[in-house]
Amino acid sequence: MATLHVSLAGLAAALVAFTLLWALSLRLRDASIADPFWGPGFLLMGGAYLWAHGEATARGLLAVGLVGVWAARLGYHLLRRNRALGEDPRYAAMRERHGPRFTWVSLATVFWLQAVLLWIVSLPVLAAAVGRTPLGAWDLAGTVVFVTGLLTEAIADAQLTRFRADPANRGRVLDRGLWRYSRHPNYFGDALLWWGLWLVAVGAGGAWTAVGPALMSFLLVKVSGVAPLERSLVERRPGYADYVRRTPAFVPRFPRS
Repeated sequence: MATLHVSLAGLAAALVAFTLLWALSLRLRDASIADPFWGPGFLLMGGAYLWAHGEATARGLLAVGLVGVWAARLGYHLLRRNRALGEDPRYAAMRERHGPRFTWVSLATVFWLQAVLLWIVSLPVLAAAVGRTPLGAWDLAGTVVFVTGLLTEAIADAQLTRFRADPANRGRVLDRGLWRYSRHPNYFGDALLWWGLWLVAVGAGGAWTAVGPALMSFLLVKVSGVAPLERSLVERRPGYADYVRRTPAFVPRFPRS
């Protein structure tokens, strides 16, 4: 019962925060401001869990600290990347399609939906925050996996940013560095770090929270990451089809010759 109370406090915090962000998006006419808040939203959720639980355990502080490092990096990266681009084409297309109804459609399908998804994905952080068992091997393993995923995501993002900044690479395919072993190493790193947090949750008896990283992995592969991006890249870049033939989409491995 106490866990449910803490969980609902996190959901309430997310819904309030994303509703305020929605109100700001109406003033700016830019619904894509929701994207940079995705990472920091998890930090807000973790803080709400610790506050509602009323006791900051070592495992809870570990999980929220790890999430905080990831959230700060991802939020800054997305804010810097998106600030000069205007509204994301996905949201612009929704705005045109729904017309005056977009105000309320965006609240439900962009902002509140992200809040609910964030709540589900953050279940390992919830389990870590309310668990009372001492830190142990599961926490060490989870931290190692988390840091590996975080470094993979950060290095892949940095490599892609440098590649895009060079005008000589316009229309070309990035197939060097981590991108030689996976077509989306940044998304793989993002999924991996959430499985690391799940291992931390297992140490608190939270194996059931696997639904969180499983949902994140599904979203990254099928909904907001790999699948939609692949469709557009195959159409826009002539060399991408060959890149697809020799390089795995998600989990890294050595490329086919």
